[in-house]
Amino acid sequence: MQSRTKKILTVLSALICLLLFSSSRVFAFDEDKIIKDYFWQKVIKLSGKDRPKIALVLGGGGARGLAHIGVLKVFEEEKVPVDIVVGTSVGALVGALYSAGVPIQKIERIGEDVQWDKITNLKNITLLRLILSEELLSTKKMEQYLARNIGNKRFDELDKTFACVATDINTGEMIVLKEGDVAFAARASATIPGVFAPAEFRHRYLVDGGLSSNIPTDVAKLLGADIIIAVAVNADISKSNISTVLRTLIQSIYIQGSILEKEELKTADIVIKPHVGEVSVIDLNRSEQCIDAGVAAARKSMPEIKNYIINKIDEKKLFN
Repeated sequence: MQSRTKKILTVLSALICLLLFSSSRVFAFDEDKIIKDYFWQKVIKLSGKDRPKIALVLGGGGARGLAHIGVLKVFEEEKVPVDIVVGTSVGALVGALYSAGVPIQKIERIGEDVQWDKITNLKNITLLRLILSEELLSTKKMEQYLARNIGNKRFDELDKTFACVATDINTGEMIVLKEGDVAFAARASATIPGVFAPAEFRHRYLVDGGLSSNIPTDVAKLLGADIIIAVAVNADISKSNISTVLRTLIQSIYIQGSILEKEELKTADIVIKPHVGEVSVIDLNRSEQCIDAGVAAARKSMPEIKNYIINKIDEKKLFN
């Protein structure tokens, strides 16, 4: 960065002098910021082949994962080029919308509007049926809801390379879904075991990807990512309300996910951590709080993200 700084100082010196002497005002210049902003404008004009492939990995976390929407808002504002998106559970749902080219304003409206009864058949009466019988609930409505917003798109029809992960409930294997119907794949990735019936796929029975990979950074690497930015919506499990069977079951799943992600985050180059630890996995009515937390965390991380990307690009590309 130092050699680049010297070169760009030469380029900008005339401009700075002009600004200094063209007014009687006293200006306070942040030299480093001016240089980084200059380089960033160069970065966003580069074609995909002239810069590293950037992957965004969106972790699982139920309602806390609505913070992913806030992160995407800032990425859009700052024009961060994202080539690959990988998601687990709610990260798969948000990632599918983003990869399909749904405008971020619409994704935000979806996040603020979504409720459990719109994406599942989860109601008090069905919860009672779940307790009294062996019949699991369904996430079919989740698939239909997503399809209405992205169309019946297949992975190869998306604007960005996308993959999501689910877990084979019979073997415990992580299953990477990157072909076929997108809405079905995202639904499978977000199917909470023990509450919702597994999604059947090629003789496998798939449930929430958080059981096997809560933040699938390794998948991003396999898809060719040069830079991996992960979003972790960790829970503060010590403050979780476990007063019901459903909350206790979900708490158990996310304890498992938190253990897995400690190792997975070591593969990430940058980790964004929105402060949503006190939000329960099922509290969709706190969407605005989660989105705002995502915005705040992404803005805090943005200088690091820009600097990291700039330093990974060939100098010749930046000075052409």
